[in-house]
Amino acid sequence: MLEEKTTRSFAIGAAAGLTAGLAANAVRKIFVQAPTMMAGEWDDALAAEHRAVLKLFDEIQATEEGHGTRRSLLLTQIAHALAKHALEEENAVYTTLRVHGQVADADRLNGDHGYVKQYLFELGQMAPEHPLFLSKIGDFRSMLEEHMRNEEETVFPKLRGVLTEEENGRLTKAMNMEGLKIA
Repeated sequence: MLEEKTTRSFAIGAAAGLTAGLAANAVRKIFVQAPTMMAGEWDDALAAEHRAVLKLFDEIQATEEGHGTRRSLLLTQIAHALAKHALEEENAVYTTLRVHGQVADADRLNGDHGYVKQYLFELGQMAPEHPLFLSKIGDFRSMLEEHMRNEEETVFPKLRGVLTEEENGRLTKAMNMEGLKIA
């Protein structure tokens, strides 16, 4: 009887802990995705994410010698922000580009994401105190800025122009759902 009561109490406690953990994770995901969701439609939200990533680059480029831990933390933040952003773009926006006949743009932008992953890998392998670390960060930022500018000034406006208001709304929702997956 005592053993049965202990087992039941343990099961109830485990279920409560699991429920609390899942709820906390859901709240965390919403908190991480909230700035994107509040930024507006898909193109405005992605542009806001671009600006947020560039601010992280500003911070890492402002570090001084001996700030290896700070550089590592900022690089981790950049990597996470870019992973979430890439998932949103690749699974929602670039797919929509392809559906609307803009395959070359989708393929080129998706190829850029491969270079993002390569930069992140190479920087992750490099000691943050390495004399070439900030130079590599600068090269990475330049590549990203060109990618972002192309999206914001050319590709996104062109796509927005061929989508109906309803399709733009669906794309915004799809993009936010993708962001929640990795947030």
